[in-house]
Amino acid sequence: MQKVLQALQEMKSKAEAAMDEEQKIFHEYTEWVDDRTTDLGFEIKTGESTIEELTAFIEKSDNKVAELATAIGKLEDDIARLEGEKADATAVRDKEHAEYVKVSTDYAESVDALERAIQIMTAQAYDRPQAEMMLQQMAKTTPGMTRVLAAFLQQGVRQDGAPAVDAYEFQSQNIIELLESLEKKFKGELADVEEAEANQAHYYELEMIHLTDTITKSSEDKEEKTVVKAKTAAASAKAKGDLADTKKELAADKELKTEMEATFAAKSATYEQNQKVRKDELEALAKAIEIIANPDVAGSYKEHINLAQQQSGQKVSLLQMRSSKRRVAMRQAAADFLQRRARALDSKSLLSLAAAVEASPFAKVITMVKDLIKKLKEEASAEAAHKQWCDKELKANKLKRNKKTTKVDELTAAIEELTEKIKETGSTIDRLIAEQAELAKAMKEATAQREREKAKNLDTIADAKAGRAAVKAALAVLRDFYSQQAALLQARQVPEMAEYKGLQGSSKGVVGMMEVIESDFARLEADTTAAEEQAAKEYDEFMSEATATKKVKHDEEVKLKLEKDQDEFEVSQLQKDLAANQEELDKANAYFEELKPACLEVHVSYEERAAKRKEEIAALKEAYEILDQKGN
Repeated sequence: MQKVLQALQEMKSKAEAAMDEEQKIFHEYTEWVDDRTTDLGFEIKTGESTIEELTAFIEKSDNKVAELATAIGKLEDDIARLEGEKADATAVRDKEHAEYVKVSTDYAESVDALERAIQIMTAQAYDRPQAEMMLQQMAKTTPGMTRVLAAFLQQGVRQDGAPAVDAYEFQSQNIIELLESLEKKFKGELADVEEAEANQAHYYELEMIHLTDTITKSSEDKEEKTVVKAKTAAASAKAKGDLADTKKELAADKELKTEMEATFAAKSATYEQNQKVRKDELEALAKAIEIIANPDVAGSYKEHINLAQQQSGQKVSLLQMRSSKRRVAMRQAAADFLQRRARALDSKSLLSLAAAVEASPFAKVITMVKDLIKKLKEEASAEAAHKQWCDKELKANKLKRNKKTTKVDELTAAIEELTEKIKETGSTIDRLIAEQAELAKAMKEATAQREREKAKNLDTIADAKAGRAAVKAALAVLRDFYSQQAALLQARQVPEMAEYKGLQGSSKGVVGMMEVIESDFARLEADTTAAEEQAAKEYDEFMSEATATKKVKHDEEVKLKLEKDQDEFEVSQLQKDLAANQEELDKANAYFEELKPACLEVHVSYEERAAKRKEEIAALKEAYEILDQKGN
């Protein structure tokens, strides 16, 4: 009764402790769920707010990119139109200049031919027919004389109606004056042609300056808008990537929150049910303890159970007393039988019993035989129970050791596999970091080089523009000056001024050289501008590609770091499981070592011991039958 009561008390204590432990665990779990749910709520709100901001930013950026693309297209159309106007103006200018060169050459050759004709006519007196003949002959070999002959003949036609000149007058004087008037006329027309050429060239230069400046300004605007468009598009692309990541994280947070709430609801229901069952169990145990601990129950057990045992003992004792006399004569026969079986079975128990039978009263002999039979049966039962217990424990221990060994091997292999994966992931992350650093370094170096190159190109372009402007200004001054000088020469035709006509030729050489210099500056500006645009385009393409590649590597690095953290967490959990399973395996091995002496390390097998004990019991039963039959 005390043992039962003690067992009930232990059960109650364990149930109370388990209930308290479950309440503690559920309380901690509830606090964790509450904290984590709150955190997830904040994260979800933050994610939704971030998504709204990113969506608005992307929409604004895409609209801006579209507007910039439209503006850039318009600027490109304007630049193409202006370039076409430049080409058209240049073609017209080239045509006008070619016509000027042709006409000015004709006039210059005609003036030169007139000067030579006047010189010949001055040296020798010619009448008109002779002069006409001479001019016709010169027209065949002298450039420009054809135009002079035509003008001379035209002037002759106009003078047909004039009175005849006396024969004694010097006929060549009128012819020389006619030729000099033609020379003056041609020089005047040449000056007009040169002035028209200068004006056309001046207007062309002004138009080219205007068109070039407009194209340059449009190109700068286009470049600026292109840079802004690229940066805006890159920012939009980055925002789209962030938006996708944020949406993914938000969905994961919502899913985790839903799962957590569902799990908490299920666990809460299980907890409530467990608490109810535990409460009912404690009430049942308390009631059982109350019943068992009642003195009336204990007294009743003592009164009825112990009394029945005492009465049974008294009956056996009376029976032995009545039959003792009849069985005394058979003690010796039983003793002899036991001695024979003891020697045959090599049983010390039977041999001791045989000696005791000879020296003891008959009743005592019967009791001894029965006690020994009972003892042997109890030993056999105990040994069988022990063997059954050993078999059960050894089997359970073996299963547990095998299970835990397999589990330890699986966990060890999983840890080794994850550890190797973590190592490889770490190497990949290090490689990605190094590659990103190399890209960043290359981008930094490219940016520094681009800035130096751009500064140099801009400086060269500025120098070329300044040099070209200076040359243009100088040309304008020289052209204005020499055009004025040419006008003065035409206005004042006196012999003393004849030497100055060579100065006009020199000025043309200087102007020609300066025009070459101006064209060199223009070509330098154009070539450097083209080189700068190409370098800027290549730099933008490199930076765009490098930025995209760097982002891909960064995203992969972040992903691998998350995977590595998850793997490391799993390794830590597996190591905990491994430690727990290894501890259980060690306990199972230790328990197996405890079982060995009692269950495995025996000198005689259980079957042999059981057979020998069975024979001993059979001999005792036969001796008991002898005593019982003879006694009756």
